[in-house]
Amino acid sequence: MQSIVDAIAAGALDAEIKIVLADVADAKILDRARRHAIPCQYLDCAPWKTKLEGAAEDRCIDILKTAGVDTVVLAGFMRIVKPKLLAAFPNRVLNIHPALLPAFPGIHSWTQALDYGCKVAGVTVHFVDAGTDSGPILVQKAVPVLEDDTPETLHARIQVQEHLAFPEALRIVAAGNYTIDGRRVKIHG
Repeated sequence: MQSIVDAIAAGALDAEIKIVLADVADAKILDRARRHAIPCQYLDCAPWKTKLEGAAEDRCIDILKTAGVDTVVLAGFMRIVKPKLLAAFPNRVLNIHPALLPAFPGIHSWTQALDYGCKVAGVTVHFVDAGTDSGPILVQKAVPVLEDDTPETLHARIQVQEHLAFPEALRIVAAGNYTIDGRRVKIHG
């Protein structure tokens, strides 16, 4: 979120953060949103631990619509998003994933890349679909895997690229200069 806030403040991204939701009551993102005077709240997703569904999904959609959101940005939201939310914001839900998808979906992808012996890892911003980390890819940034990398050092370098990739992806979406053709995102201009 901070990279998005910074890009907006610098005039590098023509956007407004309408609300920040977190599925963890004491999430640091809520404190960060408050420091920037951004409306924020905790979203209780119980009884589900790994998905946003049922009454929680309905509350989420209502909160987002009431706040005037037109694009949903997922960062650190470790839940499967269900079709109702996707239908409420068609082709307007973005996720960031610390891997060069389609390689290594799911959790701890930087460790998966190291264990596999990859020479390159990275980050992907993609449109969310009904699968897990399987939506059309909007932006990718590569990160070399160094011989002495640990999961922590590789992840730290990936996070640097995440802070560049999300504002870049949001600039494309805000400008509206893209089309989605099946699984391919075509950027115009």
